[in-house]
Amino acid sequence: MEANLDNIDFKMAAEEEKKLRHDVMAHVHTFAHCCPKAAAIIHLGATSCYVGDNTDLIVLRDGFNLLLPKLARVISRLADFAEKYADMPALGFTHYQPAQLTTVGKRCCLWIQDLCMDLQSLERARDDLRFRGVKGTTGTQASFLQLFEGDHSKVEELDRLVTEKAGFKRAYMVTGQTYSRKVDIGVLAVLASLGASIHKICTDIRLLANLKEIEEPFEKDQIGSSAMPYKRNPMRSERCCSLARHLMTLVMDPLQTAAVQWFERTLDDSANRRVCLAEAFLTADIILSTLQNISEGLVVYPKVIERRIRQELPFMATENIIMAMVKAGGNRQDCHEKIRVLSQQAATVVKQEGGDNDFIARVRADPYFSPIHRQLESLLDPSSFTGRAPQQVAKFLKEEVRPALIPYQSKMGGKVELAL
Repeated sequence: MEANLDNIDFKMAAEEEKKLRHDVMAHVHTFAHCCPKAAAIIHLGATSCYVGDNTDLIVLRDGFNLLLPKLARVISRLADFAEKYADMPALGFTHYQPAQLTTVGKRCCLWIQDLCMDLQSLERARDDLRFRGVKGTTGTQASFLQLFEGDHSKVEELDRLVTEKAGFKRAYMVTGQTYSRKVDIGVLAVLASLGASIHKICTDIRLLANLKEIEEPFEKDQIGSSAMPYKRNPMRSERCCSLARHLMTLVMDPLQTAAVQWFERTLDDSANRRVCLAEAFLTADIILSTLQNISEGLVVYPKVIERRIRQELPFMATENIIMAMVKAGGNRQDCHEKIRVLSQQAATVVKQEGGDNDFIARVRADPYFSPIHRQLESLLDPSSFTGRAPQQVAKFLKEEVRPALIPYQSKMGGKVELAL
């Protein structure tokens, strides 16, 4: 039997399955054909789920082991990007309305933090997986107890040995015919959560591309639109969002399946699981590859970012101007009223006339503010509005991100080239 483990006649197995309408028994018969002396004992005491469920658990574990290094590479690439742009001021947004400044690197750290949470979740989901082991048709191990003539210790030892040989530390102590389908919920839930993270990241990139502040890679001869030659559509990010939505919805399948399992098992789980489990891992795999490609080629446009800051910063600087005026001997309420009037005049120019924000020019022209005219440049230094963003980036990358990537250091090499 051991000598014929890889000697699989798939054509014969297909013919057997067409005749028997049973996938496991088709392979039992095919294996028996290769090992005629063992034909009488192959599958003795076992059930289809002994084969199928245990195999699924191995595949789920190995699937996580394929995804985790890919996720770690994405985090590593984004961490390098965040470190490079840790100090570059950028306009922050809340409600997609201009807010206080952040930095390009700090915003990237928001993406990284979500992905680090996903890294931990995938590791935990993988490590929580147990083997179904040797449990029999309804989970009672009755057939194996009979084989060992009532010796419970031998049944337990067989269960332990099979679990160990499959590379698992533990088996589920109780099962029906299958392992609990709630296990599949946990697996797809963490993949769905990963999908949500990637959708958010790629949506941000798409919005930044519209603002012309940051773009995903765009090839020299790439065409953005068949009708509009000037367009630079963020198609990689769009594809990630599209597939991430699919990944997020797949968790509904195991939720429904677990809910309708009757007693020890009902077979309406099988066909559904063969689709949703594989699709979830395959979808997660390609969006991680695509996101790595994006993160390795992000393009930043500092001048555009600076221009947007100049448009919005004058209004944000009003509190700093008030503080400086009061320090120079001014009255806080009088200063507030002066700024209110000037800022509304400037807003009218921006909104109704389509002009640039001329608030600072109005302040310079107003004799009331002459005590602080020389301070205006320093009061408008964008770096003074980013708070501790650069320090937060450095500390976050050093204390949380880099340590989380240590287990994957040997798998950090290689760039992703996409055939899209």
